[in-house]
Amino acid sequence: MSTTKEEARKLIDRLPEQATWDDIMYEFYVKKKIAVGLQAAKEGRIISHEEAKKKLLRE
Repeated sequence: MSTTKEEARKLIDRLPEQATWDDIMYEFYVKKKIAVGLQAAKEGRIISHEEAKKKLLRE
């Protein structure tokens, strides 16, 4: 299992040489959001698309 630091290095290494700080931060942001979503799904903390639509339409 990789550490967070190793994952960050791999992510940066995959970016083009011209990558900006904004590019790097965006990639970190997306990676973090995906990890949080996958963990939530693994723990069963999700709702269906239909449930989400109903909830949004009520508000």
